[in-house]
Amino acid sequence: MKPPLLRTLSCLSLAAATAAANPALAQDVSDPVYADDTAGTESNEILVIAERLRGQVDSDQPPVLVLDEAEIAAYGASSIADLVQQLAPQTGSGRARGGGRPVFLVNGMRVSSFREMRSYPPESIRRVEVLPEETALKYGFSADQRVVNFILKDNFSSSEVELEYDQPWEGGYSDKEAELTYLRIDGASRLNLNLEWNDSSMLTEAERGVEQSADSIPGLATDPDPAAYRSLVADSTDLEFTGNWSTQLGEGGSTLSLSGTVERGDTRSLSGLNMVELTNPGGDSLLRSFGADDPLERRSRTTTYSLGSAVNAPLGDWQLTATLDASRSDSKSEIDRRADTSDLVAAAAAGDLAIDADLPAVPSAGFDIANSTSDSASTLVTLIGAPAYLPAGALTVTADAGYGWERIETDDTRNPGVETSLTRGDLSAGVNLGVPIASRRDDAWAWLGDFSLNFSAGVDHLSDFGTLTDWTAGAVWGVTEKLSLQGSYIERDAAPTLAQLGSPEVVRLNVPVYDLATGESVLVTTTSGGNPFLPAQKQRDIRLALMWDLPILERSNIMVEYFKNRSEDVSLSFPLLTPAIEAAFPDRVTRDAGGQLVAIDQRPIAIARQDSSRLKFGLNLSGTLGSASAQEGRSGERSSQPRTPRFGRGGNGTGRWFSNLSYTLELDNTALIAPGVPELDLLDGDALTSSGTSRHSAELEAGLFKGGKGLRLSAAYTGPSRVEGSGLPGSSDLNFGGYAAFDLRVFVDLGRQQSLVEKAPFLDGMRISFRVDNVFDARSTVTDQNGDVPLSYQPYLVDPTGRYIGIELRKLF
Repeated sequence: MKPPLLRTLSCLSLAAATAAANPALAQDVSDPVYADDTAGTESNEILVIAERLRGQVDSDQPPVLVLDEAEIAAYGASSIADLVQQLAPQTGSGRARGGGRPVFLVNGMRVSSFREMRSYPPESIRRVEVLPEETALKYGFSADQRVVNFILKDNFSSSEVELEYDQPWEGGYSDKEAELTYLRIDGASRLNLNLEWNDSSMLTEAERGVEQSADSIPGLATDPDPAAYRSLVADSTDLEFTGNWSTQLGEGGSTLSLSGTVERGDTRSLSGLNMVELTNPGGDSLLRSFGADDPLERRSRTTTYSLGSAVNAPLGDWQLTATLDASRSDSKSEIDRRADTSDLVAAAAAGDLAIDADLPAVPSAGFDIANSTSDSASTLVTLIGAPAYLPAGALTVTADAGYGWERIETDDTRNPGVETSLTRGDLSAGVNLGVPIASRRDDAWAWLGDFSLNFSAGVDHLSDFGTLTDWTAGAVWGVTEKLSLQGSYIERDAAPTLAQLGSPEVVRLNVPVYDLATGESVLVTTTSGGNPFLPAQKQRDIRLALMWDLPILERSNIMVEYFKNRSEDVSLSFPLLTPAIEAAFPDRVTRDAGGQLVAIDQRPIAIARQDSSRLKFGLNLSGTLGSASAQEGRSGERSSQPRTPRFGRGGNGTGRWFSNLSYTLELDNTALIAPGVPELDLLDGDALTSSGTSRHSAELEAGLFKGGKGLRLSAAYTGPSRVEGSGLPGSSDLNFGGYAAFDLRVFVDLGRQQSLVEKAPFLDGMRISFRVDNVFDARSTVTDQNGDVPLSYQPYLVDPTGRYIGIELRKLF
């Protein structure tokens, strides 16, 4: 007979293996499990308690970050979407692939889209888990996205009103927001309704004193100033309604969720005034501006409809998840045409119109119309289970299959007779294996610690491009309970986007461009559109990581990651026109006899290769503030009372503080445009983008919360970079200065200020927040090699907002 302790551990191992074999069962374990807590307990027997929250992700990879209720409250977020934005340093992947947005789970299950829970109040969350990229493979996604799992409270109900007003410190424009949210959670049943309105007013170049180029300044002082009719920030209004509903299907643990969103956005921007250069019979010329009562505008309206659904169902020992996400976006833009000034020019040349006289009315030239309709739909089915048991644990398998479809249709009166319709279907399938090798828990090669391997492979068949493949291999080694090592290798084919391949050709006149070859800002003709000859890209990535849970603070850790990326046949938007790019693509650039830049063909290109490597360091610290107070209560007590939500309760009444710091060091970043030409060093003066590549960057999120009062500090640092000119006379380098921006937010839960509530009961459930973004009004300073700021890189063109202040009122009922 086994000793009591071994018998206890064996029981726990068996329970854990059973839960791993049945993910649906693993999701239902929410209360502490007591082993042998009554019968046969000896006086010297050790009582083992294994506590697992319902919805917690069972993964070989340790979480990057875990937040409980009190820690969530310390962020002062108004919604899950707001919280995710603040967690960006921890949720973003360092692989430098994809869009960087993480995979989202609710209670350990996939959802159709982020829309399903983005408007939920943070008070509805019991715990947040952020897991590394390899965990995404288990849910049918690629290993270039981290996973964020929201574990919701079993019972919760709230109605919320939120009002917000923001503006730059220097004024000029304002942002306003109003939001109404309803949420009810009753076990697996959830209902969420959200209505949101946003409005932003316009900011013009004249309001920021932006210096104008010589060819855009009228020669007569009484003419209207074009800068007053050229917008830096567009006037915009957006209205959105979202509904989310989920329910349990029968008694078997299956769930169904439905979500829908309707959004309409309107924008209006100004492009300046009509201009004409008049020349009299004597040869005198004068640049004139006119039409202040009818400036050149661009008006756009976009309407988007989105629908999502998810089904989660246990199939024996397997867990089946099927999701559907579909959307349709209709966009219409009206772009004012420039007036026909040929009659004015002719009248001045004939002497019938003095070049400095009041100009007669010029008929409007009307406007062009650009229409765009985008449709997309994707479905993914995953089956997760454990078909076999090895000495070190369960062999886990995830099989997935899906189909994605998208279509883009465009027409533009500036290109008469040209209507574009692009369609792509993507049939995909994949499999992921998790193989445990050693386990302390199961006493299998326990001297090695916890060690597991994972393998995945996938195939995509694109209707317009052909077949693409990918595969991944990785390992996780839990050296000790607090120290783990991870490594993975990814090889993947990637296709250019539909827009890169087939967008219609559009020619635009008088586009301002900074010419590095001459050191001047000039107006050129640009050609944009698609390139049907772009090839498939081959990607090869390596990731090595070390994570150490610090022994001195609760849920604090250090993470060090190394990434190495190699890409071949890379499709890019046309890069910054450096001398190296011009030499590699001479047929894309047109200059006149004097060397003046006249035109650029900016359609996408493919370069031979790009290599990069980087180190990313993460430090996550958290702890408590002060001592517990009896009136605060325990976190579990509040979560079971849905009708009385309050801000920031949780824990045992103590305050919380946190500090999350990430720093990225780019080790190398090179690009080979084509065989036989010099390799570009993007960290040493060469460039593919308009601002060069910084070697150093860092992000910080820190805050504290106690007694209903909170403070949060965010910071982002971008290091300096430079773009070299040709070195020939007239050419100039561009230097981009490093800068750090600090954001500060202070918030108070008025409902927890007892003396205030006694005097004004309506303050119960109310929170007020104050924000100052970019506290020190920092901007990147761009200078040429002489220390002068080029016109196109003026500070207010780089960032017209600067320091930004705001107030938010939020009321929970």
